Amino acid sequence: MKKQESIGIGLIGAGERGCYILGARIAELWKETGMAITGIYDINPQRSRDAKVFLENLYQKNGLDLTIQLFASYSDLIASGSVQIVMITTHTDQHRIPAVTALRSGKKVYLDKPIAVNLEDSAAILACERETGNSLIMGFTRRYEAAWRKSYALLKEGAIGALKMIQIRSIIPYTRYFQTWHRKSAWSGGALNDKSSHHFDVFSWFAESRCRSVSAAGGMSGIFPPDPQAPLRCSQCDRDCLYRRRLNPDDQQEGTQVLGYDSWIQADDERNRADTCVYQPGADIIDHAVCNLTFENGVKASLFWSIFGPHAADQETLELVGTIGRIYLTRSEGTVRLIQWGKAEETVFDLKGPEFFTSHYGADLQLIRDIRAFYDGSIPAAGTKDGHNSLNLVVQTLNSIASEGVPMHIQSWEM
Repeated sequence: MKKQESIGIGLIGAGERGCYILGARIAELWKETGMAITGIYDINPQRSRDAKVFLENLYQKNGLDLTIQLFASYSDLIASGSVQIVMITTHTDQHRIPAVTALRSGKKVYLDKPIAVNLEDSAAILACERETGNSLIMGFTRRYEAAWRKSYALLKEGAIGALKMIQIRSIIPYTRYFQTWHRKSAWSGGALNDKSSHHFDVFSWFAESRCRSVSAAGGMSGIFPPDPQAPLRCSQCDRDCLYRRRLNPDDQQEGTQVLGYDSWIQADDERNRADTCVYQPGADIIDHAVCNLTFENGVKASLFWSIFGPHAADQETLELVGTIGRIYLTRSEGTVRLIQWGKAEETVFDLKGPEFFTSHYGADLQLIRDIRAFYDGSIPAAGTKDGHNSLNLVVQTLNSIASEGVPMHIQSWEM
């Protein structure tokens, strides 16, 4: 077994995203990137221990003999000489303090999306970045996914002329948002924040303009009515249920393994459970919305979104309409179609390389490579301003929904 000096990554938040998705991808790419998880802190000590076992075993399988240190606090981890990159994958409401502390340390920082649950916290992170001159990289996965990058490249090449309209349709049955800590808006900002922070970021990325106004309609569909008699969690349930955790193909696509570890199996606290019954009372998140956005350069954008519906091949699509053509992306198929005026046949780009079948259609592997490039001095594909802007749109969308569709005019917008 090989021992090797690595660029040390300190993981703050050893949950599904941090350990079992990004942590696993880092282990798989350590020979290419030279990066390895060297330290872990989680507010739940057992979760840290579970993550240590999982990751050390994975590194051994990939040929690296690695001992991961467990830290008693996030500040101790950030200060450690074994950590050169700080990776923050805590619950969203816990982002602000470790992000600010890490930025002030001068070390490279990765912050998972969404940036925060409120604009006060995201503004504090943005202010700290400006104060310190130290920047961070954010994990908006569409920015690292081959099909979305190809669509953006075609747009920049002028393949469809001047962009006029953008549409994202996202009907992804992420009922797990009712089963995990995301079910409380105070912790996650709601499903619209956690899932559609990606979509709002895409709108700004492609439009390359300031958003002027947002109007939206949405709410709670009633598909998951609170049932005081419902079992607390899937592992205690013998009902015939469509939504049992891990039976959903969209759960399985992530490839996570958390339900096999003690800190998840034995978790009593609602924040820590991964299989709360979807009918358990207490969830306060909306599960569907239709949003319309207008940008200062005239681009119009719309989002048609829900976290329920059957699993399907076309459950997330992107359409760009320009003056001389259209681009149409089907995410789960890894295809981009280019339709142009004056050409009888459309051009189809198949972006399904071998890595497409890993988490987030290969985006997480590319993100790890981009983190290494960021460590070496490259400008990140997505940063703090992008996170703040995305959250601003989420907040204004929720305000419009609460006001029964009244348009919200964007007062503060960072580009």
